[in-house]
Amino acid sequence: MSTDPPRKTMSQLRRGTVGYCVMALLGRRERYAVELVRELAAHQALAAGQGTIYPLLSRLRSDGMVATEWKESPSGPPRRYYSLTDKGRASLERFRGEWKQFSDAVDTFMED
Repeated sequence: MSTDPPRKTMSQLRRGTVGYCVMALLGRRERYAVELVRELAAHQALAAGQGTIYPLLSRLRSDGMVATEWKESPSGPPRRYYSLTDKGRASLERFRGEWKQFSDAVDTFMED
């Protein structure tokens, strides 16, 4: 087994979970893309740029997980706001259960 550099490992972990983190944020309230980027950037391990978030949101929208609505902005052009659909909420709830089971299993091996 080769050892991956820490950056590669974090990238792989982020790739599998950032979509669900975005869905969790949207489950709390609607947001626009730049707001999501800022919230993820507040946590170094989850930092994702606009080049990651916009395609992710597009996929989530195509899959029926999120809905969008254009709203006027108090500063500048209208913004596209994203919100979680019922299908997205159901998917997120399934992931939460799977994540708990998965993280508990990994933690048993990571303990000293």
